[in-house]
Amino acid sequence: MRFFQFLPMLATSSVECVVCPLFDDASLLRKYQHGGYGLMDLLTAYWQRVSALMRVDQFDLVWIEKEALPWFPAWFERWLLRLVPYVLDYDDAIFHNYDLHPYAWVRCVYGRRIDRLIKGARFVVAGNRYLADRAIASDGRSVEVIPTVVDLARYPIKLAYSEAKKPRVVWIGSPSTVQYLLELAEPLSVLSKRQPFTLRVIGGGAITMPGVDVESLPWSADTEAAVIAECDVGIMPLRDTPWEQGKCAYKLIQYMACGLPTVASPIGANRDVGIAGETGFFADTAYAWVEKMELLLSDAALRQRLGRAGRARVEAEYCLQQTAPRLVRLLTEAGVQ
Repeated sequence: MRFFQFLPMLATSSVECVVCPLFDDASLLRKYQHGGYGLMDLLTAYWQRVSALMRVDQFDLVWIEKEALPWFPAWFERWLLRLVPYVLDYDDAIFHNYDLHPYAWVRCVYGRRIDRLIKGARFVVAGNRYLADRAIASDGRSVEVIPTVVDLARYPIKLAYSEAKKPRVVWIGSPSTVQYLLELAEPLSVLSKRQPFTLRVIGGGAITMPGVDVESLPWSADTEAAVIAECDVGIMPLRDTPWEQGKCAYKLIQYMACGLPTVASPIGANRDVGIAGETGFFADTAYAWVEKMELLLSDAALRQRLGRAGRARVEAEYCLQQTAPRLVRLLTEAGVQ
């Protein structure tokens, strides 16, 4: 979502793109099924990536999603990229994989790895201000904040805000992030006794919560917008740690694009994307989660007012239609300098 959706507009702007993923779809599927990559997947992926980097001089510019060779020495990655300008894109605080690692030797050897890569980049694209501040502190030559956005063409405007007897609360994510949702098990159980609702979980796998009616759906790029729009309230719980400060609030943007009011933890980019009392609410305690969600689930008119304000905010600031022209300009300028 950080780059692929820009490809059609880049093509119409005479920017030719060649995509070179580190892991293919089959490897990613095995990771989610088994909890990690197999040795052959890793060896094959890294061999192909090094081979690709040895041929980058045929391009005008290289866009790198986070890092080209995770856990390799920064000097080796920069040496492979010495013949071509490169752009780094961050939508997670991956530098904390190194500088906050539990092992001291990792912090010592790799703690400044990302900073060294940033220093050599033509420019850095950051998904939020927390990530941008780190890039600036690492002597990044140029840093641009571009949030992770949605294509409005895929997110139709919600028209009906009915007084459903059993409204739906939606959470979308992956098996690696469903941990945040599970931490709401107790307040959601309390809420279900006050206000019946169905919890729709998209992409998190089959989960159960005592006392909560859970509906688990697989994630699909083709259906995600439609199955979100069928719901009534979107939620995005997070922990307050340095890693979560780097999250880009993409879930909130998806919910708001579908016209849903939101309840979220006031962490990181959530505070920039959502506006309390205008597009949804923030909740930082179990009591607040119950209170704010009960308020929304019991008031269709309030859901409609906040949901439509959220949609308008996405149309103005968090959509492909607004950000793509800016990205095209940045890449074109970087590639010809």
